[in-house]
Amino acid sequence: MDKKIFIEHRQAFVNQMMDKAFALFFSGKAPHKSADQKYAYVPNRNFYYLTGLQRENFILLIAKSKEAYFDYLFIEEASDYATKWLGRRLTKEEAADISGIPVERIRTLNEYAGFLTDQILSDSRKALMGMPQFLYLDLYRDGPLGKPISLNETDILRNHFPELIIKNANESLFQLRIQKGKEERQEIEKAIAYTKKGIEAIMNMTSPGRNEHELDALFDYTIRLAGSEGVAFNSIIAGGKNATVLHYEENNQPLHDGDLVLLDLGALSGPYAGDISRTFPVNGVFSIRQRQLYELVLSVNKELIQIAKPGMMVSELNQIAKTRLAEGLIRMKLIDDPAKIEHYYYHSVSHYLGLDVHDVGTYQIPLVPGVVLTIEPGIYVEEEGIGIRIEDDIIITENGCQNLSEGIIKEVDDIQAFLSKKR
Repeated sequence: MDKKIFIEHRQAFVNQMMDKAFALFFSGKAPHKSADQKYAYVPNRNFYYLTGLQRENFILLIAKSKEAYFDYLFIEEASDYATKWLGRRLTKEEAADISGIPVERIRTLNEYAGFLTDQILSDSRKALMGMPQFLYLDLYRDGPLGKPISLNETDILRNHFPELIIKNANESLFQLRIQKGKEERQEIEKAIAYTKKGIEAIMNMTSPGRNEHELDALFDYTIRLAGSEGVAFNSIIAGGKNATVLHYEENNQPLHDGDLVLLDLGALSGPYAGDISRTFPVNGVFSIRQRQLYELVLSVNKELIQIAKPGMMVSELNQIAKTRLAEGLIRMKLIDDPAKIEHYYYHSVSHYLGLDVHDVGTYQIPLVPGVVLTIEPGIYVEEEGIGIRIEDDIIITENGCQNLSEGIIKEVDDIQAFLSKKR
């Protein structure tokens, strides 16, 4: 994306900062895996949102006074040694071109500590502003008692300057990230387009006797060949009864004639995610019972896409889904009480989508234009070995919503026609 987008993101964040404050954001590091191996590096999403950079061990510093604000970037030095062992490092000029931070405000990491003490946490003539009172950090926790990574990164700083008042930068960033701009929407649409290619490749390959892991591998291969960076999350390829397990990820069982296979998967475009679910028959033809349940789920999927609009709550969409699914199962005599829908539908119908698959933001506010979210009703009948989920990605518009994944087939006749052509 153009650097002006990241300049705008930083300005929007600064507008919500208090005066006499500075913020630190860390791009993150690849965690240790085993022996001398590391897991693949994944950029901190807030850091990317503010800079557009996807390199580990970078630091963004933003300082704000009443008069002005300053942004500085600290990067690894592009030394010959690092280049030979780890690959070419990003130069200051390249980092400036991506982030929009002027090259004169990009320093190397070995300058970071001195810069903090001399020009931020000081009243000297070299200081950019008066002594700050507030420090903004990304305080995301990966569990109720998890310690934010940013606190580990700033232990020494906070010990030496205990008078700093810590503020949670996520309170502002989550509000900003919930609404996607034009360029962000385009990235999500690209991710969905890659996902479509992968789904169609899977549908072309599926037949009785195939194994779920073959389809898993094919999806990864297809989206990467198309230009995607890879999967946005662990793919779910679930045949038969496996599809009644919401987060089934083993993907190692054979597919049987007469069963359905449920796909819940998504590709990346840059760090932006797609998230699509489709369900279809392994042998190419829905049974009467499968079609009955499938068309119930499909009708709810389509109704919610039709009515989603600004001002609605996600909880409202979910309640409509539960009501419609319960009504259908009562007609089919699968349940006799709407409350029993919980036995066959046990997840929310929507979540936000963007830089994270389950993107950030509170669900206690109404939908507004620019919000991207999923619509994914499902029915899971374990005793019949049938699990069905149909998931699309939509964006809220001024008057309603637009289905960004409408090009991925989901009508029964379209699915059966597609599957018949490849046989």
